[in-house]
Amino acid sequence: MKIKISNGNTIFLAFLVLFPIFMSPFILVKGDRNSNSNGQMSQAAANNSYFAKIPSNPNVYDEVTTYSDRNLTKASDEIKPDSKISIQKIETNDKGIPVFKFTNGFYAKASHKQFYDDKQLSRQKLSKAKNYWTSEKVTVFDRPYVVGVKPKKSAVTTYSKIQVTEKATTNHGTYFLVKGQGWIDAKTLSDKDERINKVQNILNQKYNDADKYSIYVKQLDTEKTAEINGDKVMYSASVSKLPLLYYVQEQLDEGKIETSKTFTYASAVNNFKRAYKPEGSGDISKTSNNQKYSVGELVQAVAQHSDNVATNILGYYVANQYDSNFQKSIKDAIGSNWDMKERKVSAKTAGLMMEAIYQQNGDITNYLSSTEFDNQRIAKNIPVKVAHKIGDAYDYRHDVAIVYADSPFIISVFTENASYDDITVIADDVYKILK
Repeated sequence: MKIKISNGNTIFLAFLVLFPIFMSPFILVKGDRNSNSNGQMSQAAANNSYFAKIPSNPNVYDEVTTYSDRNLTKASDEIKPDSKISIQKIETNDKGIPVFKFTNGFYAKASHKQFYDDKQLSRQKLSKAKNYWTSEKVTVFDRPYVVGVKPKKSAVTTYSKIQVTEKATTNHGTYFLVKGQGWIDAKTLSDKDERINKVQNILNQKYNDADKYSIYVKQLDTEKTAEINGDKVMYSASVSKLPLLYYVQEQLDEGKIETSKTFTYASAVNNFKRAYKPEGSGDISKTSNNQKYSVGELVQAVAQHSDNVATNILGYYVANQYDSNFQKSIKDAIGSNWDMKERKVSAKTAGLMMEAIYQQNGDITNYLSSTEFDNQRIAKNIPVKVAHKIGDAYDYRHDVAIVYADSPFIISVFTENASYDDITVIADDVYKILK
């Protein structure tokens, strides 16, 4: 049938009849999982705001309320992130909203805003293996972490150097593969050596006794430090020979003296204001004998045997009885003065002095690494080169050292009413971490 229009155009009446049918709701077979009880698909199920199928490893972003009825009117419980979720099926409720029905009989919206499929998102081999350092907490997984993956036993320890070969991402973050060990969260790794933090933890836990210890540790590569009562001042005894050794090495480096230069052991060398008592440690005669000693001999005697007379001879002739030039040199090196008469300094000051000697890289460090005191204190158990200077007087026992580990470090331990073995235990604890 045709209808005549005044402008002469015509349309088919059949089209007018069929048009409402094209625009009516689409009907599905009753019982489809995305249909409601009347068999009609909800508009919510037709867009991607809701799940069309059950996720393989369901998880929630935040806490989600569950309900005892499919229309979500009676709240019953909550689902927490990373908890086990068991979904029986997806239904569409009377409001046209897709809902999960859980095996416990409860319901929740099957919404992508609340739930997600917790699975690996990407994985790739690195073009080149990369080094990292672990932090104070290390958890290793056999797969990149998703809910359900459990930690595994591993040889990876805190604050240790590791090498990673693969990278993966999940909804929980980025994970790296440590070959032969497992996967570690990138958030617990650093490209910087953080072992000094573990040293500080050990010092805090075991040696935080202000009356007994002053301890200072510095990694020379990273310039990071750890300390306990590092600024506590004590009588330093023979540790105060370090500034003299530094100054003599400086004079040698600048060509102002040579190791073959000799000085006469006159009575004056034991009698100036800042001299050590000659009857202390060392093999050189305790009384002057006008014998000549070379700079090389004297430096070796001070470094290896802590010889008081050798110290006095060098202090008298080379350091000019510790004059203003000497004091300026020491202050330039460590940033503070060193009283060569009172000899009261902190473990930190002594550590900075030993660091200055390390930077000189002269023969003195070789002498300090082969002393008659290597079987005690810091050097006793450490298997690598240790250049150290001990000090003893009254109830004070000290040792200051350069430990030539893969990453060399300074350790300065000042003690009062402690033993040589106490110093050894401290040094061993630090070396186990920084070796």
